[in-house]
Amino acid sequence: MQRMGSLDAVFLAIEQPTSPMNIGSVSVFDGPAPTLETVREFVAAKLASVPRCRQRAHFMWLQATRPVWIDDADFDLANHVRATTLCAGGASTLEEVVEQVMVEPLDRRRSLWQMLVVDGLDDQRWAVVSTMHHCMVDGVAGTDLLAVILDAEPDARHAEPLPWAPERKPSWWDLARFTVAASAASFRTHLRHLARMLRHPLRTCRRLHHIASGARGLWLQPSRRDSPLTGPLGTQRRWMHTSIPLDHVASVRRGLGGTVNDVVLTAVTRGLRELIHERKATVRTPDVMALVPVSMRGADDHGRLDNRVAVTHALLPVAIDDAADTHRAVRAEMVIVKASHETDASTVLLHSGDLVPHAVAAVIARAVVRAQQNIETIVTNVPGPRQPLYLCGRRMLMAYPFAPIAGRIQIAVAIWSYCGTLYIGVTGDRDGAGDIDVLIRGIDRGFADLVHAAGRDAA
Repeated sequence: MQRMGSLDAVFLAIEQPTSPMNIGSVSVFDGPAPTLETVREFVAAKLASVPRCRQRAHFMWLQATRPVWIDDADFDLANHVRATTLCAGGASTLEEVVEQVMVEPLDRRRSLWQMLVVDGLDDQRWAVVSTMHHCMVDGVAGTDLLAVILDAEPDARHAEPLPWAPERKPSWWDLARFTVAASAASFRTHLRHLARMLRHPLRTCRRLHHIASGARGLWLQPSRRDSPLTGPLGTQRRWMHTSIPLDHVASVRRGLGGTVNDVVLTAVTRGLRELIHERKATVRTPDVMALVPVSMRGADDHGRLDNRVAVTHALLPVAIDDAADTHRAVRAEMVIVKASHETDASTVLLHSGDLVPHAVAAVIARAVVRAQQNIETIVTNVPGPRQPLYLCGRRMLMAYPFAPIAGRIQIAVAIWSYCGTLYIGVTGDRDGAGDIDVLIRGIDRGFADLVHAAGRDAA
């Protein structure tokens, strides 16, 4: 039994019927497709390395404290690894399958993940649509998990799965004792932090100043409620994808400077500019406010299934005509963002649930999501493995991510790198952002314009 982290619990609390908080990926493999039973045997051999995948969330009485992870006594792999075939009386494209999966809330009575094996793709290829609740993993933890579940070699040998018996379901007395012990341990940790702060008053004052400065940047932004990119969410989604070779990104960096993230944000900015122009929307500001998650996972934190992220805001300059000028503006903005201490402030704010009863923290989190009016989109970029991965001996050829949307945010852009390629997945609310194909085309054109500008400047 383990208590859910405060940020993990927030993702569970803010979930609404119109916005399941599921993250995932769409992985396409070389053929031919294995049988469903073969895939289940493959996954079963790996579960001993990932105990969380056989646990479920148990909610405490009156939500006085955060949920705890306990073994799922009724765990059955058949409930989590399923299969479908394109055009077999259902979805006709892989994108349609993903759109259906994205709006299906995971069953909270079970472990909060699933894998859907999809065959019927062209060239004998097949896919796996993997979904996990955001309370289990962030993007980096999901990448770590993928490296555990999949193989690094096509002919890797697996030991026979060990017999597994769930731990006894805790009684109310077990839960009460655990809650008291966990709360006492948390209280002692806070006391140690307070003592450390008092021992170093000057350092503490500087840090509090940084946190206050970052908090102003996070929360004291002008309202963008009239943005053409935001609005109420419906119950259906649209999902589309594209990709770009990392060699192209490297050529842009050589010619124009900046980081991989700068190049990605510039291409997304160009795509948003094209979407706004296509909608013939009136924009009151020359930029789009994007929420950009930042991993706070240290070297020793890899392999832990939880959320260790902070957030920052980035102003994406959609009013600039030239791609190279857009890139320079994005680079300058990211320098400001990195110096803003928003990550310090958001870390404190996102973990403030440690200081109040979970029921109160959940109400506050839901109110914040409903009330926020300054974020117009989400852009998340997670580095993935550079070496190929395999499932049942078949090589993973490509893997596109998908991210959830919530509140009034109708568009989210997720980027994941794998084997020399950036894979980009865009989630849109079907009612309010059914035209994300325009955004995808704009991102592609943005990358092409950047490559051209980098070559021109180099010449």
